[in-house]
Amino acid sequence: MVRGKTQMKRIENATSRQVTFSKRRNGLLKKAFELSVLCDAEVALIVFSSRGKLYEFSSSSINRTIERYQKRAKDVGISSKMVQDNIQPVKEDTFTLAKKIELLEVSKRKLLGEGLETCSTDDLQQLENQLGRSLTRIRARKNQLFRERIEKLKGEEKILLEENTRLREKCGMQQPDLSSTRKQQLLEDRQITEVETELFIGPPETRLAPKP
Repeated sequence: MVRGKTQMKRIENATSRQVTFSKRRNGLLKKAFELSVLCDAEVALIVFSSRGKLYEFSSSSINRTIERYQKRAKDVGISSKMVQDNIQPVKEDTFTLAKKIELLEVSKRKLLGEGLETCSTDDLQQLENQLGRSLTRIRARKNQLFRERIEKLKGEEKILLEENTRLREKCGMQQPDLSSTRKQQLLEDRQITEVETELFIGPPETRLAPKP
């Protein structure tokens, strides 16, 4: 059978209360003494009775133990304050970073064509200008990659032609007329350079189907 915990409360009878105080006080002083001897601990115990009488025990000097306690409490308070002072800037930085991320998310959605209901005419014009500048940089980078690829292919073509010439000379074969082939290649290079790839920014579902 499990018994419930008995609630502790003040002993109402004064005589019983005094007897209990004397017994528990002596037991407490004895335990403090045993703790100091068995564990080599510095123990200080102070008890005031309900009538204001002082009972105390100290394994060394009660005043020294109290001073040690006060110094320890002060050091702990200083350490806690230092921790709080260091945490505050971190909290502020975290809040600032969260706000920046939120603004970036809003800007990203607007660039994708979402959340434009609250935008004014000036805001929409700024978005349009920003997209225009982005398209210009993207196309410039695309054309640069095309040119670099063409130059690389030209270099490979030159190596192959030189190798072909060497093999033909080694076999005693006549060199072919490359003028017409070269003109065709130059024409194809020009067409590749002038190709403009369509760029679309926005959710796929907002893109219009191409006209037939």
